Amino acid sequence: QVQLVESGGGSVQAGGSLRLSCAASGRSFSSYAMGWFRQAPGKDREFVAAISWIGGRTYYADSVKGRFTISRDDAKNTVYLQMNSMKPEDTAVYYCAASSGLGRPFSEEYEYWGQGTEVTVSS
Repeated sequence: QVQLVESGGGSVQAGGSLRLSCAASGRSFSSYAMGWFRQAPGKDREFVAAISWIGGRTYYADSVKGRFTISRDDAKNTVYLQMNSMKPEDTAVYYCAASSGLGRPFSEEYEYWGQGTEVTVSS
């Protein structure tokens, strides 16, 4: 079992930055690929970014590429999402997830999920 707890959400103006953190506890964090997903009001959950468990390969949704950066610190069992140049359309609840697979942008491949942290970007 892996438990995930997100933090760092909040309100920010367009153009601003936030850094989300996801602290993991449980088994072998370093052997899991980690991902961030988000769900805006009235919309389906969508992939944001992922990082593999070995080699640190990263994947990004086109909508955040060049603005968001995912990283992980296996010594701290934590994965981060640095969000810069934020836009009102980034407003959503952001979820951290862990996958024993390759860390591809498919939510069904992630076995463990956090409770989410809310991000609001005002124009």
